[in-house]
Amino acid sequence: MTPCRSLQGLRRSDCVLHDVDCDEVYPGIYIGDAAAAKNKTYLRMMGITHVLNAAEGCRYGQVDTGHSYYRDMPSIRYMGFPMVDAPTTDISRYFHVAAKFIDDAISCGGKILVHCLVGMSRSATCVLAYLMICRKMTAVDAIRKVRLRRDIRPNDGFLQQLADLDMELKRKNLYPY
Repeated sequence: MTPCRSLQGLRRSDCVLHDVDCDEVYPGIYIGDAAAAKNKTYLRMMGITHVLNAAEGCRYGQVDTGHSYYRDMPSIRYMGFPMVDAPTTDISRYFHVAAKFIDDAISCGGKILVHCLVGMSRSATCVLAYLMICRKMTAVDAIRKVRLRRDIRPNDGFLQQLADLDMELKRKNLYPY
């Protein structure tokens, strides 16, 4: 398990007690691992209102949560993408829908957990896409911002797709500079 970092309002001992690896990387946006997504007590304690599973499924490397997993938590809105963490996976097909889901969560004053198995590649890539699309950050700025709060390592294929998104947003003059 990755060493636990302090979360706002959560003591280190609480984080260890809940056995989760999760960090707030932008106001209201948390990137975490499968343990954080499956720990309903932790989700309630943190006030999580939305969960985005970037690794939905039952195969190796995926996280077997879904709408039914959270059925006893009516305050949680859920979205899942059935992806594997491979450079050949087309994560870009989810960039805009993920960005909208994350933006909807934040806009209504909620808190969203974006997770995959470990919380380093698929989930991080979705959050980076959100920061680029909705917060008008370049790929480099988004990566720097998130890395201030969490060790992330999108695979090379995902980094290339983020670079392509960066070029697309620049071509469309969607960045403020």
